[in-house]
Amino acid sequence: MDPATLFRICNLAVLPGWAMLILLPRWRLTRELIPAVILPLLLAIVYLFLVVAYFGAAKGGFGSQDGVAALFQYPHVLLAGWIHYLAFDLFIGSWELRDSRALGIHHLLLIPCLLLTFMFGPVGLLLYFITRVAMRQQLEIHAADANV
Repeated sequence: MDPATLFRICNLAVLPGWAMLILLPRWRLTRELIPAVILPLLLAIVYLFLVVAYFGAAKGGFGSQDGVAALFQYPHVLLAGWIHYLAFDLFIGSWELRDSRALGIHHLLLIPCLLLTFMFGPVGLLLYFITRVAMRQQLEIHAADANV
């Protein structure tokens, strides 16, 4: 499959997960399965295929900015990098939802964090941590907190 088609498919695949996080936050499948596990794992499979099939032939590497730029000149490798963002941002968004529920943070305060995590990854996570500290004076993450 050509990288442009796979790009469109992967971009569309995450949209239901993000919609669930924003619109159906109390649904068990939202909190525990679809955006948190199923969609990131499907993206991970596509990512693994791209890495195995294309990274070996690509020139460049991760040791310098120029190396990364050279690596991303290859469309399939660039796509793998994009899928990396899609999977991890969705996983982080699903963690934000579980963590906010465990801490009793109102969902309306979480929505801007989720939207920013969807569009700008780390900026949304930063806003979530700011919200978390402002609402609960808590920065520490405890594994048991997110099991709600």
